[in-house]
Amino acid sequence: MSVRTVAIALALTVVSAGLASAQTPNRIQQFKAWGAYSYKSGASTVCYVLSVPTTKEPASVDHGDIFFIVSQRPGQNISYEPQAMMGYTMQANSKVTVTIDNKNFTMFTKDKAAWVENAAEEPALVAAMKTGHNMTVNAVSGRGTKTTYAYNLQGVSAALKQVESCK
Repeated sequence: MSVRTVAIALALTVVSAGLASAQTPNRIQQFKAWGAYSYKSGASTVCYVLSVPTTKEPASVDHGDIFFIVSQRPGQNISYEPQAMMGYTMQANSKVTVTIDNKNFTMFTKDKAAWVENAAEEPALVAAMKTGHNMTVNAVSGRGTKTTYAYNLQGVSAALKQVESCK
């Protein structure tokens, strides 16, 4: 993961969390394809793991910067919240599908981000990420372009373990 990509991802994460008082995030450690990060937000610490796709389809379009994030925000009572971040605004009222080894999870969209539609399924998605081999994310851009992103799940378990004790 390039330094530029990580810097953009960190900035987007802070912005998407709506934390104007947040400090610059720092990388805790890199675990193969997944990095563990943290930043201060007021008196709380926010931790998360992040990765970028290994492939972006269709290859002929500019996707912008794409990330998949799992956040840990103990100060807000949020534990392991998956989020897809796109480099473009997604089609209004569209859904994002995350597929891990033939198991599908549906996300709702708002602008450039997507979250698990049924919050009760968040732990199942994170568990599937830990044990899975392949993860793809399918979305539709505001222009109607169907996109697909493949992610490498190597290192996600270790990265999540690293942010497990986020305080």
